[in-house]
Amino acid sequence: MPSNNPPPTIPTSQQAYCVTEFGQPLQKLNIPVPNPQNTEILIRVTHAGVCHSDLHFQEGFYRLGATQKFYLKDRGATLPRAVGHEILGRVVAYGPDVSEADKAEQGGGSPLGSSRAVYPWCGCGACRRCEDGDDNLCLKQRTRGVFVDGGFAQYITVPHAKYLVPHDGVDPAVACTYGCSGLTVLSAIEKLGPLKPRDPVLLIGAGGLGLQAIGVLKALGHEHIVSADITDAKLQAASKEGASGVVNSSGGVEEAVKRATEVAGEPYYGVIDFVNTTPTAELAYACLNKGGRMVSVGILGGELQVKLSLLIFGSKTIEGNIVGNPRHMRDVMKLAVDGKLKPLPVTEVPWEEANEAMDRLSRGEVTGRLVLVHESDGR
Repeated sequence: MPSNNPPPTIPTSQQAYCVTEFGQPLQKLNIPVPNPQNTEILIRVTHAGVCHSDLHFQEGFYRLGATQKFYLKDRGATLPRAVGHEILGRVVAYGPDVSEADKAEQGGGSPLGSSRAVYPWCGCGACRRCEDGDDNLCLKQRTRGVFVDGGFAQYITVPHAKYLVPHDGVDPAVACTYGCSGLTVLSAIEKLGPLKPRDPVLLIGAGGLGLQAIGVLKALGHEHIVSADITDAKLQAASKEGASGVVNSSGGVEEAVKRATEVAGEPYYGVIDFVNTTPTAELAYACLNKGGRMVSVGILGGELQVKLSLLIFGSKTIEGNIVGNPRHMRDVMKLAVDGKLKPLPVTEVPWEEANEAMDRLSRGEVTGRLVLVHESDGR
């Protein structure tokens, strides 16, 4: 719902936690507040999730197998950059071409003062992928927190009202995470294809995405969900979130495959790897039933050797998943608004502790999601 208070005065400059040099801590900078152009909408950020992708950006590269690296600068990323792509905030200004319908509450508009979650994976708006609504597959993305300043700043713009999602009744600290963990999980689950409620599904990794996947699968009516991780504390969290079985996979791939299959009672119809090291990918593929599907989500740089004849005889599928599209975000938010999706465990952190939050995530000390909360939230 829109705020009853008048919109705040918009400053010309703002503070932002930015990557100024790859491999170094974030720096708190004064940067201009963007002036919304055309159909852009200016958002005052109140909540920003802290994601492993932010760590990759801070580091400056993705690992490609054992030796190679793919550098962010080769993707066109420039510095300084305020990271953060799980964003929620209040609408404070419009570009000159924002329609009256997009400003109105009726029909899902975004009036001044309204709180909205942000779809961050914005495309160019002109290519075939964008026309189909698949911004996440655009080759000229304008992702918030990567190519444009993101939620670790106090103000950001979005290109159009269609990238703003109401979160009526959903805790804003939870709702902001649906811009990455929520939509990514739903997109990956859909790639598993039609599943019966008792078909066993294996989720590798019980971090923020792995826990979110348990909730989304249960919200969709699934009953046979097994979580694998190397950390007992995270497996306990998975059980608490509703996993029907858990597997500690720290004893090597062969032993993990045996345990996972015993827990399920059969090989798996679907496996989602939220980690994607070489051992987790090998575990995922080895656990597949005939005709099973493996969806790769994590970007920790593993490699997988596949014997192609056995791929054919097993009729198995390996598919990558890069986040999700705006429809995925709207759908996962609706599950939450309708009370079907259990909230992901979140820990709120003051915005001024952005570096400490990144360090905690890097050390693997986080269960669920850390969410930065700006003092300007006003709650």
